[in-house]
Amino acid sequence: MVTMNDTGLQFDLLIVFFVYGAAFFTMGLALALEASRSPSLAAAELLIPLAAFGILHGLHEWMEIFLLQIIWLGEQLPDWVSWFRLGVLTISFVLLIIYGVQAFRSQRKQAMPMAAVGLSILALYILFILYNVLLSVPAGQIPALRLTDVLARYLLAVPGTLLASLGLYFQGLTSKTDNRHPLARSLQLAAFGFGIYGLTQIFVPAVDMAPARWISADAFLAATGVPIQVFRAAMAVLVMLAMIHAVRVVEKERQEQLQAAQQARVEALQQIQLELTKREALRRELLHHVVQAQEDERARISRELHDETAQVLSAFSLDLASLQNSLANREKSKVLIERLLKNSKQISQGLYRLVHDLRPAHLDDLGLVPTLQSLCEGDFADQDLDVSVDIQGEVHRLKPILATALFRVAQEGLTNISRHAKVKKARIQLAFTSGQVTMRLMDAGVGFDPSATLDPPRGWGLTGMRERIESVGGKLHIRSAPGEGTTIEVIVPTTEQPAK
Repeated sequence: MVTMNDTGLQFDLLIVFFVYGAAFFTMGLALALEASRSPSLAAAELLIPLAAFGILHGLHEWMEIFLLQIIWLGEQLPDWVSWFRLGVLTISFVLLIIYGVQAFRSQRKQAMPMAAVGLSILALYILFILYNVLLSVPAGQIPALRLTDVLARYLLAVPGTLLASLGLYFQGLTSKTDNRHPLARSLQLAAFGFGIYGLTQIFVPAVDMAPARWISADAFLAATGVPIQVFRAAMAVLVMLAMIHAVRVVEKERQEQLQAAQQARVEALQQIQLELTKREALRRELLHHVVQAQEDERARISRELHDETAQVLSAFSLDLASLQNSLANREKSKVLIERLLKNSKQISQGLYRLVHDLRPAHLDDLGLVPTLQSLCEGDFADQDLDVSVDIQGEVHRLKPILATALFRVAQEGLTNISRHAKVKKARIQLAFTSGQVTMRLMDAGVGFDPSATLDPPRGWGLTGMRERIESVGGKLHIRSAPGEGTTIEVIVPTTEQPAK
């Protein structure tokens, strides 16, 4: 009959086994999750056997709960159930040995000074256990199941846990060398827990064999009044807490590394953006100088043609006129001179147009508005294009580079209208506001698809217009569609100057 005290002890032992199993099972799950990621706690091949040990050993302790209750109820367990439990226990300890061996191999440089001494002690210990087994087995003193349980703890559990303890300890030393001090403390605490847990495994079920004859779980309970499972559960909880803390430490490190990588990426992108901005500014500055150089060269050629070539040609025409007067009575000479005068006039007109196209004198002398009006009333009126100029706001004198850019865009835009829009009318709207000037060229012609037309070489004219406006810090927008006409809008920032 079970007494009240026995019932309380049994209930407490069930709680101990539950905590014992939960601790190792939780540790195993945490390490399994860490191994499934890009582990920085340890290599995956190290974490997987340690995780498998935790899960299997936890399941074994929970299995003990049910088996103990069956025994306490006086039921007889089938042999296969006991062997199955023992098989799970044995496999878990084998996994722990695998982890310990791999941990030693991964820390070979640090572990080698202790390896020889440790292996020698381990060999003597195994020989001692095997010697006592040989003395006990022939006498038939120990049942096979009980003997296998004892040997699993002596030959697998004790070496496995001590190897795991040393492996964790050396991993902690490596982490400390790498200045990962929180991780090093967690690993060394886990190493301590595994070491004590390994020493508790020498308290095996009582059998008539040295050293179990004197050092057993029953002897420990008699001496202390506390089951050895309590200390094992306490060490399991300690190992679980240490390993989970280690996982949290490496997760924090991983997050910090990820944040650092993201920050580095953001900084790299910012640097690239800064470089692109600088290059764009440099490109615009270069384009600005190129446009300015083109206009300066146009102005120089225009002045030379006007001041030198045109004057020489005028003098040549005057001399021909004088010669015509002096040879008035000679018919043949008169015809020749008239032909020369006609050619001279044509050359003069061509030079005038060339000078005007290179650099309209009105642009420098009178400003943008009169030059646009002259352009519309002269050149394009001759091409049967009626262009109206609508001025809005107070007219201001613009910087030469701005006035030139707007004039060239208007000139190119009206040329495109004349050639392609298939209309006889167009409109220029010029709006002066504080800080900017807006120019719109509008027609009601056939229109086009801007996205298709702006692909060079077909859209070189429009591309040149855009580049010219961007060179002075402005923007050009094109709104058009087939059959709906075209509007070219130019917006440039401007510094106002008093009109002259």
